[in-house]
Amino acid sequence: MDKLQQIWLTFWDALSEKVGGGRIFKGFLSFVVIYLFIAAAVGIYWSWEPDSIEVQAISTESPVTGVGTTGALVGVVQTLLEKPGGYLSNDRTPPGVWLDNMHNWEFGVLVQARDMARAMRKDFSRSQSQSTEDTDLASAEPMLNFNNNSWLFPSTEAEYKKALTGLNSYYARLQDPQQQDAQFYARADNLNNWLGDVSTRLGSLSQRLSASVGQKRLNTDLAGDESAQQSTSSDQDIEIKTSWFELDDVFYEARGTSWALIQLLKGIEQDFGPALDKKNARVSLLQIVRELESTQGAIWSPMILNGNEFGFLANHSLVMASYISRANAAIIDLRELLSQG
Repeated sequence: MDKLQQIWLTFWDALSEKVGGGRIFKGFLSFVVIYLFIAAAVGIYWSWEPDSIEVQAISTESPVTGVGTTGALVGVVQTLLEKPGGYLSNDRTPPGVWLDNMHNWEFGVLVQARDMARAMRKDFSRSQSQSTEDTDLASAEPMLNFNNNSWLFPSTEAEYKKALTGLNSYYARLQDPQQQDAQFYARADNLNNWLGDVSTRLGSLSQRLSASVGQKRLNTDLAGDESAQQSTSSDQDIEIKTSWFELDDVFYEARGTSWALIQLLKGIEQDFGPALDKKNARVSLLQIVRELESTQGAIWSPMILNGNEFGFLANHSLVMASYISRANAAIIDLRELLSQG
């Protein structure tokens, strides 16, 4: 031990002399330590996930159809850009570059914002397949699909702010009775199409979360169709396992996805109330929201645990997968209700 200490002191003295004197080196080292400490404290603050958006707070009291859903989407994108620390996924310096959990949370939110913007552009704002697209939505939707990790020329935030400007413009026109070219059609078939996209996203997340412990599954890719074919053959038994290094990434992506869906479904309830009531399906939508709200519970562990199914330690991914799967099952039931005459 004494020999190791002697080697370290010799190395320290030599390094101090090369830097230009022990006082300058120690001052520089003190600055680095203080900077890293402050960056770590700021990083903890930036890692706090935003609270839910009050749909009524971002919508007017006017009964205009579409203000709930559009207002929720505006609130989701605005929160993505203006939460503590702003948009962090493209940061190149501490503490933002360290916060990979928040990066994945942001990606989950972003995917749902993109899906809703696409649904509004191609379905909600159009009366039929031959009708023209809304100009503001046609410009906003591609902006949200810009690279989520671009630092400069142009930056991701700049493109998403342009998308937010387009969404706000459509939102304002929607509430102006003089702007009759801005429409939102709250029909059961439109809602069913968007819910189909949501179900696909949640199904994928559920599978990735469940694969945290590794599973052997039978290949059901061609089940149900005798004449079905696929590009290349695959084994009958497939082993699926999410990498240990990606467990927390998938977990926080699911947290972000669920958070965004909670806000959007609250807006959907406001705009599609008559269509839901006609099918006696409002309670089904509220149950989906409740299942998703369960995914937002406080995490008391300092890390995402990956215990076995019935092991001694918890498996946070399996718990999240349970909530996601139940929400997805409720969405499938809701879609069946909406498709009935």
